[in-house]
Amino acid sequence: MSVYDLKDLSLELQQNPYPGRGIVIGKTQDGKNALVAYFIMGRSANSRNRVFAEENGAIITRPFDESKVEDPSLIIYTAVQKNGNNLIVTNGDQTTTIDTFLSEGKTFEEALDTREFEPDAPNLTPRISGMLTLGEHDFTYKMSILKSGDAEGTFCNRFTFDYNKAVAGVGHFLHTYGGDGNPLPTFTGEPERVALDGFTCDIDRSVTEIWNSLNEENRISLFVRYINLETGEEKTRIINKNQ
Repeated sequence: MSVYDLKDLSLELQQNPYPGRGIVIGKTQDGKNALVAYFIMGRSANSRNRVFAEENGAIITRPFDESKVEDPSLIIYTAVQKNGNNLIVTNGDQTTTIDTFLSEGKTFEEALDTREFEPDAPNLTPRISGMLTLGEHDFTYKMSILKSGDAEGTFCNRFTFDYNKAVAGVGHFLHTYGGDGNPLPTFTGEPERVALDGFTCDIDRSVTEIWNSLNEENRISLFVRYINLETGEEKTRIINKNQ
């Protein structure tokens, strides 16, 4: 396969029983919308006890059943946040770090230089982040993964991918794990270049396709947002397994 070939997003999800948490950013096939998607999965009772909720324009994770919360530190956070013409999406509280740095006139990269992978040995889950920046009827985007440089978690490697041209029908998919296992295998390589050729102006069709492709036992929540590149109109959908 050439590095320029597109993978099938649905097939990638179906073939991986546990991608963990995942971010997709790209442009719909008709070229009319920016697409941002974020999903979470869970194996433990603590991880599965979550829902997405919209709060003051942001998307947050919160417990489904407060009485069953074991450790909120890595599962409760702001996942999606606007900052000016930027839309930030991450798998942890680094959303807030990025938002704060942007408000201070600093960059996405500078913010993530202050963070590292999650302290959840032996998995050492990567922190994954994305940022879509709207321009004149178009957008650019960045993605980042912070991951341990060794099995002991003694140092962090940081990788940033800058996409300065959004292409109709093309997206990039970044997720935390390469599959199931114990410990969980960390995602490797660049964000996967995926085809969005089935993703048109019908956001509900896109939401259904992604949700149905996720492992039924492990999927927890899904967020999808379309931003119309001509009008700026936003459409948001959330699916929660627990609701």
